[in-house]
Amino acid sequence: MRKKSAFVTAAIVIAVATLTNCSKMLPKMIDPNYGVCGPVSLSSAQSVLFAQGNDQFFAIRTASTGLGPYFVSTGCGECHSSDNRGHPFTMLTRFGQTDSTGNTFLAKGGPQLQNACLPGFTSQQIPDGASSSKFIAPITAGVGFLELIPDSAILAMAAANVNNPDGVRGHPNYSSIPPYVTPFANAIPRADGKYICRFGRKAATYDLLQQVATAYNHDMGITSTFMPFNPYNYLDQTAPSSPSIPDVDNTTLNSVVFYVRCLQTPNQRNANDPTVMNGNQVFVNLGCETCHKQTLTTGYSPIDGLSYQTISPFTDLLVHDMGQGLDDGYTEGNAKTSEWRTAPLWGLGLAAGVQGGSYYLLHDGRAHSIEQAIQMHGGEAAESVTRFNSLSPGDRNALLTFLKSL
Repeated sequence: MRKKSAFVTAAIVIAVATLTNCSKMLPKMIDPNYGVCGPVSLSSAQSVLFAQGNDQFFAIRTASTGLGPYFVSTGCGECHSSDNRGHPFTMLTRFGQTDSTGNTFLAKGGPQLQNACLPGFTSQQIPDGASSSKFIAPITAGVGFLELIPDSAILAMAAANVNNPDGVRGHPNYSSIPPYVTPFANAIPRADGKYICRFGRKAATYDLLQQVATAYNHDMGITSTFMPFNPYNYLDQTAPSSPSIPDVDNTTLNSVVFYVRCLQTPNQRNANDPTVMNGNQVFVNLGCETCHKQTLTTGYSPIDGLSYQTISPFTDLLVHDMGQGLDDGYTEGNAKTSEWRTAPLWGLGLAAGVQGGSYYLLHDGRAHSIEQAIQMHGGEAAESVTRFNSLSPGDRNALLTFLKSL
């Protein structure tokens, strides 16, 4: 792996250049051991912090650097290959219950299964009575932009669906936020004090600080001042059960937060190709754009490259009922068991390249092609799937070509 000093220099060069298509950067400036998107436009000092966070994001953790005793992976980069999606080999398992009143299995290691452990410990098992679901890690690139979509815009997208004739509804996932998280300046909390969340397959995580702190703790068993307790395994109570010196310091953790927050978006390729343009129109005609919003605008950020930017994430950040076929019997926040956050489609055409040459789409990778992923949509998307199945061969090809350009 390239030494940090060399990568800091590369990061500054990239920041000055301001990436326009992250997928093209790998052969030019980015070490193959690092991600491929690089940062938004940053100052020199911010570029150094980004590079430090990059080093930590792709670092491999061991027992000497805080790993365990229970964990899923040994580093962030194991699950988020090249800042894109995960792979079935790095699948996460969450467990809890089937209603949204709160996870009653937190005292038994919930909500995440730590299926690996250090020597001398016993790997965790899903407790009796718990429902569970498998998750593939979502794309990391561009998440800092999604963090900045104002609550008012999310609520407006939900309100616009009230009378949708196709049956599309969707709603924000409201959840309590941990005490170390500061609500956004433009946050619109619900009367019960819960906030609109954006991240995770069911949109149950509020911001990127909570996302990173939770990943360190649940994915790697690494404590921090934000989450000072190791994940508890009810099968083996020899694990530490009281806070001590955190395994990761705030400077390191916050550098990773800064890294993921400043990742550039994966831009569309061949946007002016006639087939791609036709496929975009087919996408709209099918009703897909109702949930997979092509254009959103961020709010203010002290990072200029993120502030008031128009982006094309193809998501509304709402959770939608996807029908019985995608009902995993597990919920988070106020999402029902069949409800899932609209997955951003940016980077979709690059997914196979980081998933071993094959597609593993939807929340658990069950779809092995874009076409199969579409046909597995149900519930609120049923009408759009019916239209998709009636497309002419030419229009179907155009649609798939468009989606692969993202």
